[in-house]
Amino acid sequence: MGTLLIILRKEFRGFFQSPFGWILLSLVTVMQGWSVSSAMKALQDAPIPESLVYIVFHMPQFWFYFLALFPLITMRLFAEEERAGTLETLLTAPVQTAQLVLGKYLATLCFYLVLWIPSFLQFQIFGLLTDLDPPFSTGSLGGVFLLIMLMGSLFIAIGTFASSLTSSQIIAGVITVGLLFIHYFLGYITVIYGDQFPAASLFHHISASEHLRDFSRGLISSSTIIYYLSAAAFVLFMTHHALNYRRWKS
Repeated sequence: MGTLLIILRKEFRGFFQSPFGWILLSLVTVMQGWSVSSAMKALQDAPIPESLVYIVFHMPQFWFYFLALFPLITMRLFAEEERAGTLETLLTAPVQTAQLVLGKYLATLCFYLVLWIPSFLQFQIFGLLTDLDPPFSTGSLGGVFLLIMLMGSLFIAIGTFASSLTSSQIIAGVITVGLLFIHYFLGYITVIYGDQFPAASLFHHISASEHLRDFSRGLISSSTIIYYLSAAAFVLFMTHHALNYRRWKS
């Protein structure tokens, strides 16, 4: 446990010891502010039955920068170590592979959660700056941020796995983007082809857009929580085996 915490602290500090982490935090804050202002304009232009929270996180620009966020924060995890020649040292050191994977993964997940603090505060400030009741409920806001955490747990695991496969950050980023966009568009299979085929329920189950709609209404599904956490654990398990393969090769 001590080794795990050392790796976690080192990796987490690394995000803020370079301009990269602060630039990314500023970028997410600006992009999320753009999504909020666009959603409020949409509510002003026409009545929409959905809450402000759903509209904000359903905007096309949100999904664009949201999916692009994960390769940026994960592609360096192992690929940079190998490029710098330090991965072999780590793999031959008295550090368990599981500790190395979990330490880097949890540090990235913690940084990812920090990125959403300004966004959460933006919704809280709404009630302070106006005399109107906010056009969303506490359950809606809590549900969406819970889903963001769950999606992040899986998508960071995918990025961690991609980074463990190559020494090139660019290739790791491309693999991550490809896998995430495949996952996202699989959720639209039933929209394109309808529900009249045997595997339709599976595509509904993994649809990120459907999860967003339900969680933004405060409908928290235990099956969705289990899906993201179990899928993240499985991908981390594959990352563990990929690094173990390298350990025995070195």
